Amino acid sequence: MQQHSDVGTQKDLVLYRIDNEKGAMKYALMHKNVPVMDFEIDEITGSIRKSSTLYNAEHLPVSVSCKKNIVDRAALNEWWTDRSIPASRLGVKEAMEMLNLTDTRLLVTRCYGLSLSDQYWIKPVNTSIEWKDINFFDNSFSENIGDVLIGKQKKELNFDFISPDNTSDGFLKKRWKIIDGKRCLLKSGSAPFIQQPFNEVIASIIMRALNINHVEYHLIWDDGTPYSVCEDFITSDTELISAWRVIKTAKKENNISVYQHYVDCCQKLGIKDIQHKLDEMIVVDYLIANEDRHMNNFGLIRNAETLEWLGTAPIFDSGSSLGYDKLAGQIISGKNITCKPFKKTHEAQLQLVTSMSWIDFEKLKSCDDKIREVLLQGEEFIDDKRREAIIGSIRKRIDNLEKMSENIGVIADDIENDVDRNIAEDYR
Repeated sequence: MQQHSDVGTQKDLVLYRIDNEKGAMKYALMHKNVPVMDFEIDEITGSIRKSSTLYNAEHLPVSVSCKKNIVDRAALNEWWTDRSIPASRLGVKEAMEMLNLTDTRLLVTRCYGLSLSDQYWIKPVNTSIEWKDINFFDNSFSENIGDVLIGKQKKELNFDFISPDNTSDGFLKKRWKIIDGKRCLLKSGSAPFIQQPFNEVIASIIMRALNINHVEYHLIWDDGTPYSVCEDFITSDTELISAWRVIKTAKKENNISVYQHYVDCCQKLGIKDIQHKLDEMIVVDYLIANEDRHMNNFGLIRNAETLEWLGTAPIFDSGSSLGYDKLAGQIISGKNITCKPFKKTHEAQLQLVTSMSWIDFEKLKSCDDKIREVLLQGEEFIDDKRREAIIGSIRKRIDNLEKMSENIGVIADDIENDVDRNIAEDYR
């Protein structure tokens, strides 16, 4: 692992900011080592206010289009905003006040726009900074921002903003850390049950039993607080393209369902097994009563250099499930469970599944003890009644799914039970 070189330091960025005039900074949008375009970022709002030379349209972010070498600035700004921490993040208001910043987009410029989910970054014009010197896959990064975002540290005199935490998404408090040389994401839960970290581990248990490609989570504790931990599944050569971006690669006709439109878009990109992969995701989300499978937490992976589409991303981010914010009685009843991303209910979404022959129900039924063992680690937050309600609700859905699998058939998809709007918009 390298330390940041002299050209890739926070000092260079500060000096560059001082040299700029009129409240705007000029950058080249880069895709690893490929210059994509030039633009200016407003110093006050953090938004892209002007774009100029386009160098490589092929490497523009997915769903950002251009006509006659003029980039759609609204779409570019939407992509840029998606790159920042959502204003709805737990604790972000307090963090921004501490940092004396008015918009989370202002954090993005302070780390060159670098992320651990893709290979895009912004290079200040007339500087010699190179990808190899600053990317977070090969170089170390500061933990200052991560400490502030989870409420552990006040701003210091020599505060270092060079961190992938500036470009992390999602509602829950989270941070990136380098553990044993690996880039790992730590994510907390929400009060009062702090259940999401435990749910991530339970989802991993279920997906292992089903032999589904997924991100493996485990638990750690820090100052009495549980966190789920997972290793970054993106490398310096690959990148995650969210379903939200994928569905915008083609216009959706009014008579086509959200599900079918996504399948069509993926197939046009060469993803041949997309329906089976969606079958797996839909089944898992039903079993864990996932309420937050929005369009920004599943998608595809592509090669950042060749732009080749490599396949679907492993299933990740399954914590907002298993009645994480409900009382034990509500978990047992199984009522009022929100469903995303395709249909309004999990039962309606299950009708999209093309086959259940791959499901090993005996392995699923043998998961009880492992799930109980995970939940017992959180007995401070999850009492006996709640623990047994969670285990019982999973067992009930396994039984329901097994009965359903005996009569599964291809049912015509329509738009009647589609989600009312694309939930991904709500996460900004």
